[in-house]
Amino acid sequence: MTFDFSLSYYNLKMVFQKILNRFFHKEKPPSLKDVFSLFSFIFVIWATYRYFPEILPGWVEEVILKPIVWLVPTFFIVREVERQPFSSLGWTKKNLFPSFYWGIGLGMVFALEGLVANILKYRGFNFGTVYNPGQFFGALFLSFATAISEETVFRGYIFNRLWQIWKNEIFANTVSSLLFSLIHLPVAVFVLGYTPTVMFVYLFLVFVYGVGAAFVFARSGNIISSILLHVFWSWPVILFK
Repeated sequence: MTFDFSLSYYNLKMVFQKILNRFFHKEKPPSLKDVFSLFSFIFVIWATYRYFPEILPGWVEEVILKPIVWLVPTFFIVREVERQPFSSLGWTKKNLFPSFYWGIGLGMVFALEGLVANILKYRGFNFGTVYNPGQFFGALFLSFATAISEETVFRGYIFNRLWQIWKNEIFANTVSSLLFSLIHLPVAVFVLGYTPTVMFVYLFLVFVYGVGAAFVFARSGNIISSILLHVFWSWPVILFK
């Protein structure tokens, strides 16, 4: 009786490969539990932080604290739970040029919407804040830092995963934009102290922006588009604060 060692080796290799794929490499489909668990975690931590205003300087909050609270758990879910690449968040070189014209093109429109939101937020504006080049570029850097964290979480992960789960772009866009408005509620309540009417208008404008950001992300599949849109939307903060 002869024994085919090559066939046995092949079968053994396939068995081990299946085991490795099962426990170490298999991608897990997105789930509503992961999406809403992530949002709930970020909301609770961020609302608690906003309850104690002005603990940290603005640049520390946006460059260090927000990435820790927002991005670290998002990356953990993507890599350790879903076992997906970061490109699943829209961080990719694909459709780079369409991302620029979607982000910049619609961004010009949302800059006007952002101006209205920030006139409400700061109760007016003046032109004397950022004529110093250092202040100007510092504010621009913080604007990009904020956009990277918020867009990666809300468009790259939350909207993108809801779209994959529900197979309905409009529904996923609406829900993710509502969640995006909700995450801005603590700052409106604890930091800015809005009246109910002003708060409603402000959160509605944030919702409208969220719809636009998810729209451009869906068209391009690249997170750069919504990051650019976010910067244009928040640009009035820099110019007119």
